[in-house]
Amino acid sequence: MQLEKYSIGVGDRFGHQGKAQLSALVKAKLNGVDIVPVWNKSKREHTLIGSLPVSVKDEAVNAVKELEWKDSYYIDADHIGIKTVDDFIEHSNFFTLDVADFINQPYDMKDFENFIARANEFIGELKIPNVSKSFTVTKESLGEIASRFLTAIKEAGKIYKHIEAVKGKDNFVTEVSLDEYHQAQSPEELFFILLGLSMEGIPVQTIAPKFSGRFNKGVDYVGNVDQFAREFEDDVAVIKHAVKLFSLPGNLKLSVHSGSDKFSIYKPISKIIKKYDAGIHLKTAGTTWLEELIGLAEAGGEGLLIAKDVYEASVARIDELMKPYLTVVDIDVNKLPSVDDVKNWSNINFTSALRHDQSNPEFNIHFRQLLHLGYKIAAEMRNRYISALEKYDEIIAKNVSENIFERHIKPLFLDSK
Repeated sequence: MQLEKYSIGVGDRFGHQGKAQLSALVKAKLNGVDIVPVWNKSKREHTLIGSLPVSVKDEAVNAVKELEWKDSYYIDADHIGIKTVDDFIEHSNFFTLDVADFINQPYDMKDFENFIARANEFIGELKIPNVSKSFTVTKESLGEIASRFLTAIKEAGKIYKHIEAVKGKDNFVTEVSLDEYHQAQSPEELFFILLGLSMEGIPVQTIAPKFSGRFNKGVDYVGNVDQFAREFEDDVAVIKHAVKLFSLPGNLKLSVHSGSDKFSIYKPISKIIKKYDAGIHLKTAGTTWLEELIGLAEAGGEGLLIAKDVYEASVARIDELMKPYLTVVDIDVNKLPSVDDVKNWSNINFTSALRHDQSNPEFNIHFRQLLHLGYKIAAEMRNRYISALEKYDEIIAKNVSENIFERHIKPLFLDSK
């Protein structure tokens, strides 16, 4: 199973927007760009919503059937580990192996020695074509890299072999994720991580490194865009080189776990992937939930009341909602609108504050980040929320589809085409 050049992770908290999401990719295809959908949902999201992994597969199958989609599509067991993977194995054909928690963990000395022996040939000056600088590799620097990443690499191998034993070889796509670590990986580190993954026999097709800057939930990239571009281009070049040296899959590509809506880095990503004829996997899952909320507010009536109730409860439970996401949100509570003010808002007031239009002076990044976390509140509404999704389906679907196509697909794949 070989993942196509361009793919986009279209997670859906409540499982109602599969058709709307896929319609954006149909539109992209009509505009000359082939992008395959990867429906993704993590164990954490399933737990908070009260859904099961099979629901993601069902949603995807129904959307594909309704729109008569003839190309590939994938079901991603998102951010799984050895303790959670079994819940997803039967229903997924794409597995994101999250091993960030195993970085800087104790390692087995025999594994350490085997890695150093294999990497020993690179001691000296390491020049990787198109990487912005060369590296001086020493036995000491190799030891530091091994001590930092070896346990994570071995854990990825453990999870991969477990999946392979059930699914069979070449019957699924493997991604390795390091992005939830607190420190960015250097091009040199990525090179040796890829060496380690090849030693584990993992046919990794996408890899999600940690980049510098903040990838906060639901809002734009916070950081130096030029620095990100250098890191991204270096990593693309490293992958190109490592594929040749380590017999890794030829379609191996970077995965950017965007946390949704990193508009300012789309232009450099687009330029670089075209320069190197490289692929990209973009995860932008949380956007769909916010577009549902925008659609409900825009509809007015009960939809707007639900949106306001979600906000009121989110403010009251902000510490609880933020706890699982502390590393990926920056919310200034002093810049949140008061609950009383929001109660008096029109649908235009609400959507202006929430919709990710940075040219709108009413847009509020703190309001948006908090509501990004508020899907747990909507889940607790149960039938009230689901009934509203069904009642206002048309206006919600329009927001979901337009958001994916206009704000993500166009700047990444079409604007400079």
